[in-house]
Amino acid sequence: MPASLETSRRQVPRLRRWSVLLLLCVAGCSSLPTIVPDLSRRSHPPVQLEGARGPLTAAQSKAVLERLAASGKETDIFERHLALEEAIVGSPLTTGNRVRLLQDGPATYEAMFAAINAARDHINLETYILEDDEVGRRFAQALIDKQRQGVQVNLIHDSVGTINTPGEFFERLRDSGIRVLEFNPVNPASARKDWALNQRDHRKLLIVDGRTAFLGGINISSVYSGGSFKRGSRSPGTDGPAWRDTDLQVQGPVVAEFQKLFLATWDTQKGDPLPGRNYFPRLENSGRQVVRAIGSAPDEPYSLIYATLLSAIGSAETSISITNAYFVPDPQLLTALETAARRGVDVKLVLPSQTDSSLVFHAGRAYYDRLLRSGVKIHERHGVILHSKTALIDGVWATVGSTNLDWRSFLHNYELNAVVLDAEFGRQVQVMFEKDLAESNTITLEQWERRGLGPRLKESFARAWAYWL
Repeated sequence: MPASLETSRRQVPRLRRWSVLLLLCVAGCSSLPTIVPDLSRRSHPPVQLEGARGPLTAAQSKAVLERLAASGKETDIFERHLALEEAIVGSPLTTGNRVRLLQDGPATYEAMFAAINAARDHINLETYILEDDEVGRRFAQALIDKQRQGVQVNLIHDSVGTINTPGEFFERLRDSGIRVLEFNPVNPASARKDWALNQRDHRKLLIVDGRTAFLGGINISSVYSGGSFKRGSRSPGTDGPAWRDTDLQVQGPVVAEFQKLFLATWDTQKGDPLPGRNYFPRLENSGRQVVRAIGSAPDEPYSLIYATLLSAIGSAETSISITNAYFVPDPQLLTALETAARRGVDVKLVLPSQTDSSLVFHAGRAYYDRLLRSGVKIHERHGVILHSKTALIDGVWATVGSTNLDWRSFLHNYELNAVVLDAEFGRQVQVMFEKDLAESNTITLEQWERRGLGPRLKESFARAWAYWL
């Protein structure tokens, strides 16, 4: 089973994993488009921002962008990148948001449960993995309790991601009144639209009362129960290392954009009509951060997250700091990173040193030689299963979400990211990145060239499967 599907040894027996992989392979191929934003242009239409009361005036938008630029590093990313991203993505830049950075499962789950317990109108949850374990059952009970209190709960879960979760688990939710939608069922007889096994819902999104949103890389599973910055730490009740992940809690006008994405997924999957609730309450300004919600789907001409990431990398002038769990870059992303390093940008990657998928692990390592020769710095996080998907560019442009840097995320999955434009938030992400660096081993070109024949053969074999991972 492809690692970026995250149904690892702990979920799907080996024979079933390979059966699903073969099915995915015959499901059809597609390709990544060539994204070539014109980064040489210096004149763009003014960037339009939205606030709690709708679009800001040109003068208001200009003032916000000038504040962002003044608080950041010496970079013209705000002039070059924002207009390009706006043209590529189409979703609005919204101001007046408050973003909280959440590191690892314990902090994320604590914040999620606090929001769920405070819900008064509705809860919308979209997840890839929802396991019938201690954490999964705790979430189930919290949602059932809120449904019984009159709060409408709507759940989307991916069919492959929950392939080993018993049907009785979801029946219990349905029996309480929760609306449950299985995304793209593995069984074609259960499909509500064109059956496409290879298209999976990899998003992780929780929205409470239309006012608070959580997103990032975390699934609902006990493997996330342990913190990852204590040496030798393990997730309680598991025999493996702790999982390292990153998520966001967001409040403010941008929550409406995340809500639109959830409801659009429900609609495209032809779920039963949802009970009427106040899904779009009037939102007040909650902070000063500028945020863009970006969802991507395989039926779009290209991944919007892929396009905006390439645009940001192409606009970088000082630094690129990327942490990613599953790194199997396509040729264009590979070239973008190499080009940035060669023009003097400090490009650093924090990647796993151990993983739940050897295929993805070795496929990604097959590109180390090229990257190291171009000046990209590679570090491997030790002691944990790295699952974070974050990037920080020039200290002021940050993204956190569900998107891995591999073909599956860019071509086959429904993914969800937030782009945050704020120097203070950038500093928080940088501190987090430095903490991961301190727990990582640096890979040098000299060291890498001395690796043995065994690793080289594994890399060559895994690279042949790169498209499907």
